[in-house]
Amino acid sequence: MLDVKQVIVMRKDLKMRRGKEIAQGAHASMAFLARKALAREPFSDAERAWLEGLFTKVCVRVSSEEELLGVAERAGKAGIPVEVITDSGKTEFGGVPTRTCLALGPDQASKIDEVTGHLELY
Repeated sequence: MLDVKQVIVMRKDLKMRRGKEIAQGAHASMAFLARKALAREPFSDAERAWLEGLFTKVCVRVSSEEELLGVAERAGKAGIPVEVITDSGKTEFGGVPTRTCLALGPDQASKIDEVTGHLELY
């Protein structure tokens, strides 16, 4: 079985309420499934292994939108699926749409670690 995982990258600078953070992370984790289902795309071997396995997730943090988008860019260049979540701002952020977090993968753990291995656990 492949060693696969998904990594959620959360912006710590936003100081979201705990429940908001959890909801945003859940959006990020599920976004790849929604995209695949709507596009009727097949799952990669790594995605299938993750879905049939333990759903391994790791949550790490960044301290700015710039850092979040840098992670997304590096993931894209590495061929790792990435889903950036933008909150509508209706309950926090004063009505301003705000990028809150992203999910990398699921993909091979070693591949994801090259992009996120330096980040602090959340």
